[in-house]
Amino acid sequence: MNDQSLKQFVALVEETPVLGAVYDGTDHLRYANAAFRSTFAVAADEMPFWDEIMRRNLRSGVGTVIKSADFESWLISTKSRRGKLPYRAFEMDLQDGRWFLMTETVNADGWMLCIATDITPLKTGRRELRQARDFALRASQTDELTGISSRRAMMGALEMLNEAVTEGRVAAGCLCILDLDLFKNVNDTFGHQIGDQVLVEFARLTQTATRRRDHFGRIGGEEFMLIFPDTSLEEATRVVERVLHIVRQARPIPVAPAFSCTCSAGIAAAIPGQTTGSLYARADLALYRAKHAGRDRLELAV
Repeated sequence: MNDQSLKQFVALVEETPVLGAVYDGTDHLRYANAAFRSTFAVAADEMPFWDEIMRRNLRSGVGTVIKSADFESWLISTKSRRGKLPYRAFEMDLQDGRWFLMTETVNADGWMLCIATDITPLKTGRRELRQARDFALRASQTDELTGISSRRAMMGALEMLNEAVTEGRVAAGCLCILDLDLFKNVNDTFGHQIGDQVLVEFARLTQTATRRRDHFGRIGGEEFMLIFPDTSLEEATRVVERVLHIVRQARPIPVAPAFSCTCSAGIAAAIPGQTTGSLYARADLALYRAKHAGRDRLELAV
């Protein structure tokens, strides 16, 4: 593309009513056209993070309609789906009454192109059916308590990772299983309601320490899973060590400010040709070793 063609392309992108934006791998806005900036109240000279845009829009009553009384829970749930697939399409209601079809395209480096097209003229009946379908799909992929991905969604993502490594579409990938240490003591001491709060806070803290492309979900009780696509064992280890540190420093029970908890983790690197079950079993065995080596630690699978 020569300079003249590039100028024409940029001019068209700026003039189109279609919303367009580019985020980097940390969800930092790097480019947005005029339609996007106007819709989400982003000034031409600023490049905020996505969650900052959502917080500002909520306060100002503009942008995306958030159908939840708990914004932080909505944020956690939305982040569990955002940018996790090479391509995703979904519908989005705006505060000004418009209805958009949003697409996300993510490259190998984690950069994401977002394109949104106004589909408000579609028939209301079809819209309600599509929204009901989308709600049911999200519910099946979301853990009801924490708002992060469900076991079903995580096992599907694990299968995708294993296939990608086996077929050579990515050079590496890792699985980590995490388990809160001595969690039964939390329920026995403070009750199950406080125990649930600890699980929710653990999910929130862990999500802040991970990258947007990492998959994070709850697979049962106090056990969680992290999937690292196209990631070396060394990179995955750094992320998990960061998680362990953040959890160790946290004080998740307001009524007991001195209380702290820890978690143990096991990581396995995906091996071409192995089964998904074998990958899971290797990470689970590494977690078992971490528990029996004193807890609050990370062990690597052999």
